[in-house]
Amino acid sequence: MPLLVGIYERQEGTLQALFEKLWTPLGLRVQTGMDIWWDRGTLYALNGASPAGGIEIAMKHLQEYSQSRLLGAHVPYPIEAWPENNQAHLAAESALYCRIFIEGLFGSQPAGLRAFTSKPAMPNDWQRMVLRNIHGFGQKFDLLVERINQRLHITLIREGHFDQKQLIPEGRLAKFSLTFK
Repeated sequence: MPLLVGIYERQEGTLQALFEKLWTPLGLRVQTGMDIWWDRGTLYALNGASPAGGIEIAMKHLQEYSQSRLLGAHVPYPIEAWPENNQAHLAAESALYCRIFIEGLFGSQPAGLRAFTSKPAMPNDWQRMVLRNIHGFGQKFDLLVERINQRLHITLIREGHFDQKQLIPEGRLAKFSLTFK
């Protein structure tokens, strides 16, 4: 949870605890030494790890989680709780999966009624990522992030046109203000 709210003072230790001590092939344990795991904790960990410098390990585990849930023999949705509730699912957990991309990879956060910030965390082997058909701040837009010479070029696209562009160092924050067209 500290990583989700921007507390990074002990991020290395937190990432180590999440992905070395608490991680299982099924997801994140709720407590060290116990075989109980919840998707809620797993999805929060994957979301918080990206902006805290853990993008590579988060992507590895996100791919495994997605493979298991979307293409594997397991249920195609997040589940709560195992083992005590026989893997009954809670629909709200499905929204947490989407937040990994919006808040984790793209680092998007509201900054007002018509404004937001973006602090993308793109895996090292990616050169480009795009989030399409975002409905927010009274607008519909796409957000394109491209890596150019160790910097991130972020483009906000509305109605098929490049509306706003920013070039930032990796790990920095970009601010966007949206007005009605």
